[in-house]
Amino acid sequence: METSFMYSVDPFSPARKGGTFSRLVSAVLATAVVRCWPLLLFFSAWATAVSVISHNVHSLAIQPTLLTVIGTVLGFVISYRTTASFERYNEGRRLWSQIILGSRNLARTIWFHVPEAMPAAKDDPSTLEQRKARVLIEKKTVINLIEAFGVSVKHYLRGEEGVYYVDLFHLVKFLPSYALPAGLPSLVDVTSMDGNSTTSPRRPRGDSSAAADLTSIREEVESLERDAPPASPTAPNSPTTQLPFPATAVSPRKVSLVKVEMPPRSSMNGRGRSYDRERQAEKTDKSSMYSGVSGAQDENFLLPARMPPKYHLFDLFPFSLLVHILAKRGKDVKGRKAARIRAKLRSKTVTHNLPLEISLYLSSYIAALQDRGVVPPPTATILLTSLNQLVDALTGLERILTTPIPFSYRVQLWSVTVLYCLLLPFQVWNTLKWLTIPATCLASFIFFGFLVAGEEIENPFGYDKNDLNLDHFTHNIIRSELRAITALPAPHVESWAFSQFNDQIFGSEERAAPDEWMQRGLGRIQAALATI
Repeated sequence: METSFMYSVDPFSPARKGGTFSRLVSAVLATAVVRCWPLLLFFSAWATAVSVISHNVHSLAIQPTLLTVIGTVLGFVISYRTTASFERYNEGRRLWSQIILGSRNLARTIWFHVPEAMPAAKDDPSTLEQRKARVLIEKKTVINLIEAFGVSVKHYLRGEEGVYYVDLFHLVKFLPSYALPAGLPSLVDVTSMDGNSTTSPRRPRGDSSAAADLTSIREEVESLERDAPPASPTAPNSPTTQLPFPATAVSPRKVSLVKVEMPPRSSMNGRGRSYDRERQAEKTDKSSMYSGVSGAQDENFLLPARMPPKYHLFDLFPFSLLVHILAKRGKDVKGRKAARIRAKLRSKTVTHNLPLEISLYLSSYIAALQDRGVVPPPTATILLTSLNQLVDALTGLERILTTPIPFSYRVQLWSVTVLYCLLLPFQVWNTLKWLTIPATCLASFIFFGFLVAGEEIENPFGYDKNDLNLDHFTHNIIRSELRAITALPAPHVESWAFSQFNDQIFGSEERAAPDEWMQRGLGRIQAALATI
């Protein structure tokens, strides 16, 4: 029983404190009862009213003909709805497996099949050791970008704009930005302030707009802590005010929609005020600056890798009925339901395609290898195929995220289900009498339970308890495996094939090390191979 509770919701979630009871509560919160209990109370009260009137005043019973006809059709339709939602859930899991596969293949091929040193040019004064160091830096940087691809896809699917997260910022902060169009629906055109197209699609590597963007975000976070209006999204003296927001900058609308609760600066990362004074003194150290951004200082203001919304009063009925109206008006409504609605209102925010931008830099590395002529065509083909797997998975995930169930179909299904549950007490009163009340509650739970479960899993990329654990994919699989690959240099075959512990090469009966077989000669080796 304990094991079933542990793995009933998420087998990859970290262990919870509290024992069996805590896991039981977590399992109950993941069921459809939590999301449809207001409906169950309503139809139970409705069935109670019908039963009381039929028993004390006048019988409201009708013939149960509709019970059979509508119930059968409704069962098939709800089954199709649930199946369609699970197909989207399963497709999302398959595409994340493809991202993991592509990341493994791409990192393995780069680390093992790209030469340790590039050939020296005519006027290149660098030594062999310097060229090897340069190749290692290139390899590790590219493999970090492979990790950044998975992490950026996670934030991209969750509607978390920008790169200022503890698991992403250090991987991509050095990249110049492409002015790519939004990969998800957006009403904001990528144009300049006066409506004309921009003339510079990329930010120069030495431009200070990244520092201005990061400073503005710091000001907005501090203003949110004081419950003051957000600061201006761009610095007033920024030289790139006519350019669109780059993919490596947080959208001003995204920041204004969600208040981020940050700890006080004096207690951030467990450090005291003396540490803050030391950090202020370090601001004069120009050696720590890159493109106008001091990563060591600004990382104190990075957002966490996970930002799940917390339960709030607006998650409870009847306050939950006001969430959609308030969220559409731009109000900062708390709670999980409000977070889901804000994620659906993506058409009102700028959503730059950071994963696609990272794929362009990965492609530029493969192109550089081809230009240098250091990898054979089959190896280049493997690299391109693995990269295409990543982009193909990204496109499939975008398709799931941007293709909702048709609105007319959802309205029709909910309308018929509500109508069926409203008519149910009238049809079963003559047969069940006072059992009509629990029977109506049970039937409502069956039908509405499948409906709300289908709506929850049709977008499996959020923070709901039944969503895919994207943090496990990016942190425990992709990041851990890529770091394990790069922890050691690419081994030479002689280091393991001719190990003295490899003493059972031709079977378990005779133990002999590779050096001993070399001394015995080719004939003895062939004779051992022929032995069955």
